[in-house]
Amino acid sequence: MNYNILSYLLYLIINCLIIIKVGFMCYSNGLVFITSIANQNHELSVKINKILLTGYYLLNIGYCTTTILHWPPIHNLTNLAEVVSLKTAYILFIIGIMHYLNITLIIKFINNK
Repeated sequence: MNYNILSYLLYLIINCLIIIKVGFMCYSNGLVFITSIANQNHELSVKINKILLTGYYLLNIGYCTTTILHWPPIHNLTNLAEVVSLKTAYILFIIGIMHYLNITLIIKFINNK
């Protein structure tokens, strides 16, 4: 059995589901913040929110797939679990940093208005 292929599939499925879920949550709840920045212009806020969601998906799914290039060979199920867990933790860490950075920038922008 080729554990590398299995780990790639497992990793991509887990991370794509996480990325899509977090992206949808940010998209559906972030419109309020964007509307306050865009001077209550709802149409502009919706378009900006869609662009941010698209950029979020492209950046995170792209990074997620490129990390596969730098994986060590996987020889058993224990090693598979370790590598997939570690790589998934990296993705979650990056998503968390991006989220808090975005919120900080939005709050600073709102307060400087």
